[in-house]
Amino acid sequence: MSFIDTLLNGEQGLMKSKTLTPMQKLTLRFVVVGLLYYGFAVVEGMIMRIYEVKAIPAIESKQFFAILTAHPLVGIFGSTYSIVFGAFLFLVPFLMKKPLWSIKLGNYTFLLLAFGTLIFWLAGFFSHYAPLYTLYWPLPADFTQFSALGGAFFILGIALVMLGTVFFVINIFKTITYTPEGWDKQPGGKLLASALGVSGMKNMFKKNKEEHLVSLPVAAIARGTVDTALNAGIILFTGVLILVYMVASLMGFDLKNSAVDALLYKNWFWWGLDLVADGLVLIFVAGTWYLLATLITGKKLYMENIARAALLVELVVSWTVWSHHLLSDQAQPGILKVVSGEMVTALELITQGLAFFITLVTLWSARPLKMTNPLKFLLGGLLGFALAVPAGIMQADIGLNRVLHNTQWVVGPHVHVAILVGLTMTLYSAIYFLFPILTNGAKLYSNKLANLHFWCQLLGGIGMGAFMGMAGLKGMLRRTLYFNGEFSLYMILAALAGSLLLIGFLAFFYNIVMSVGLNGVIGIFTKAETETKDLVPAEK
Repeated sequence: MSFIDTLLNGEQGLMKSKTLTPMQKLTLRFVVVGLLYYGFAVVEGMIMRIYEVKAIPAIESKQFFAILTAHPLVGIFGSTYSIVFGAFLFLVPFLMKKPLWSIKLGNYTFLLLAFGTLIFWLAGFFSHYAPLYTLYWPLPADFTQFSALGGAFFILGIALVMLGTVFFVINIFKTITYTPEGWDKQPGGKLLASALGVSGMKNMFKKNKEEHLVSLPVAAIARGTVDTALNAGIILFTGVLILVYMVASLMGFDLKNSAVDALLYKNWFWWGLDLVADGLVLIFVAGTWYLLATLITGKKLYMENIARAALLVELVVSWTVWSHHLLSDQAQPGILKVVSGEMVTALELITQGLAFFITLVTLWSARPLKMTNPLKFLLGGLLGFALAVPAGIMQADIGLNRVLHNTQWVVGPHVHVAILVGLTMTLYSAIYFLFPILTNGAKLYSNKLANLHFWCQLLGGIGMGAFMGMAGLKGMLRRTLYFNGEFSLYMILAALAGSLLLIGFLAFFYNIVMSVGLNGVIGIFTKAETETKDLVPAEK
């Protein structure tokens, strides 16, 4: 087969996109757009790195801060949300052997995430709306600094993403609890209780163990979706609040910022945002680890009841840790700093460490294992969180927080290593595993490119986090530009590490395109001929 034929039709000939089920196509749409937004976020990160060492002076500082505002949101909502939602909308019905409740609602979720992300990115690019991702009050309403019109479109984009998130939440819980047509009536309430970890908690104290009605990965997905729902509600409310001030400004009214208590607003906002950063991510990742460990080994998960009970414990932990973001805020009550900011936050080291231990023991019990691409990336994801979670716990100490707060340490060893190594490599592991399932057996074009992708992602992510952390320990603040060059060496090294991430992504994307062909990729976005709603035959 010639290179042109392979490029158009894939390694094994044209992927039969017309024979894919609507469920397969829906999932692949989420993944492809999520990967495109991930590549976009990587390019944005490289632009900022280069600008910080004054290598591209053509960019204005206000453009830099607009990119800095959109960059994490594109990575979280455009990329991570898209890949995670697509994977879970596929996995829940796949694991429960029943159809997805609504393919149509799944497509609405896809469109809202894709176009909502595009809208808020364009708003920042053209209007330079740059309150940074904190959206602290009253900064978003300071129209002497930012465009109210640009801000209105920015918030509109975020609102569309949150609406898509609400549709995802509805689809997940309805799929778990509903009874498909022609089936015997299913116990929706008991299914929901099992999904939230109640059965696992009961089994810890009962001799006669209760049967789990849903698998552990489905339970983890359901548990994380609770935090997703709460976060969507809070961000939507916050967006509407800010939008009221923006629309009022456009209509010539000057609303008083003092009408909203700044400290109350910050606690409200960080409670919602932390549901993504410390609740949703850790729970979704733990569930994905469990699923991949059982799929790769073919063995039952080690300490399954403990793992289920831990999901229920994490429900309390993830809802009560937000105050670690406000340890350096002088107005924050001391009791919240100590109990929520330090003590409860430390429990995340235990809950995530437990998931880490359970996954590794499950893998260890099945040795010898072949070092496949899914296994390599799973181990990389485990390593990422083994580095990033302790780095975050260090910040949740009032004394160390005085040194580390608002520095490059926060976004380096903690945030970037957690996302680029821990979360992203875990998602790549799932993608490599599900790739042949979702493409009707398409063969990966090049394993050498997959190995290049692995090492670039691992070394690039850890390297960038390490060099950013070194700059932070030297006093380099986040969201701050320096023009005297005192941190240039660290930023150059971080940029070199970031270039590895870009190379790895390009290798991966090229590998996927060559595997299924351009025609196969285009076929993902066409309507499926069959109206089959699930990938595997449903079982009553």
